[in-house]
Amino acid sequence: MNLKKSLVAVALLFSALILASCGNSSNTSSSSSSKNGTSTSSTKSGSYQVTGRTNSSQYAGVIKNGKYLTSKSRGVTVSQSSGNLMNLKSFEAGLQDISKNEFSTSKYIFQEGQYLSSDTVKNWLGRKSKSNADGLNPASNGSTTPTGRNPIYLQSMEEQDYVQKSGSKLKLSGITIGLAMNSVDYYRKTTYGAEYQTNISDATLEKEGKAMAKEVLARLRKKKGLENIPIVIAVYKQASNDSLVGGNFVSYSINKGNSIEKWKALDIKNVVFPLKSDESAPNSNDSDAFSNFKSEVENFFPNLSGVTAQAQYKNGSLQGMNVSVTTQFYSETEINSFTQFLADQAEKYLPSGVKIDITVSSTTDGVQSFLSRSSTAKSFSTHVFESY
Repeated sequence: MNLKKSLVAVALLFSALILASCGNSSNTSSSSSSKNGTSTSSTKSGSYQVTGRTNSSQYAGVIKNGKYLTSKSRGVTVSQSSGNLMNLKSFEAGLQDISKNEFSTSKYIFQEGQYLSSDTVKNWLGRKSKSNADGLNPASNGSTTPTGRNPIYLQSMEEQDYVQKSGSKLKLSGITIGLAMNSVDYYRKTTYGAEYQTNISDATLEKEGKAMAKEVLARLRKKKGLENIPIVIAVYKQASNDSLVGGNFVSYSINKGNSIEKWKALDIKNVVFPLKSDESAPNSNDSDAFSNFKSEVENFFPNLSGVTAQAQYKNGSLQGMNVSVTTQFYSETEINSFTQFLADQAEKYLPSGVKIDITVSSTTDGVQSFLSRSSTAKSFSTHVFESY
């Protein structure tokens, strides 16, 4: 009987050890899994997930505790009476293109800015004053004349972080900062008064941007964790409010020390087709090609409100084109036929060897169809948005 009791006691002790072992296994400090290109890691400070990539030219992103990690300061800007929404799009996309020169998409993971808070950016974008010693824009000199006043040079800032996996954690490995500089500063002399503007030359814009970059770098180096990582700072020229395209980057610097090492000039130009009578494109053949495409489309389909295109050039070479076609179609059969016709004419007339997107939309029904061709493809892929 005693032997039987002893055996039962041993069995119970053994079971307890197994259960304890299982409990410890499920509560270890870190764990990871991978499925369909998405990896997850858990730590005492929370869990992060790395999104997959649709193609090699894009960065994977960071999801923390089940939610996308948003920027702490995105969208903070100096208040203006009106604005050009295209500036924000080209600013963010162009800044990431610059980042790819230093932070490879295959080695780095993109993370929205986490080191500059909204309050910090607001202070930096403000004018320097007794109440705001951190203001990067010059103090007001009291003048309200377009040529006599001190304008607002710095309109907005963007922070992009680049991290790498380090065991069960993500380690910050680089930061890119964009400085969006005004080419035109819009202002009012009274709260609800008329709008005035101060034009800022390209030379002044770049000079002020580089001076501010020097100060921004010094401030970032004082933040914990940013003492030694590479910091890229890029200067962006905002387009005017009446422009149909966004602005462009003019220069950037890659910095591994405490001072600006050197600047790399950028030759980027955005244009809108058809060109105005007093404008010219870096390559007149592209303008002619679009004009021929536009004429063919409008001749065969008269119910069009407009055909325009945004194009970007780097070092005089066309990089891509976004075509917008506004229709007055309501019939789904019309949209289908028109989309197929567009694909044929675009392949025939528009420049080859560059990425081209074509969006067909109406003012009442929104986007009706979409056509796209990569820089290496010959034909366009199409999609008509149907309803059920």
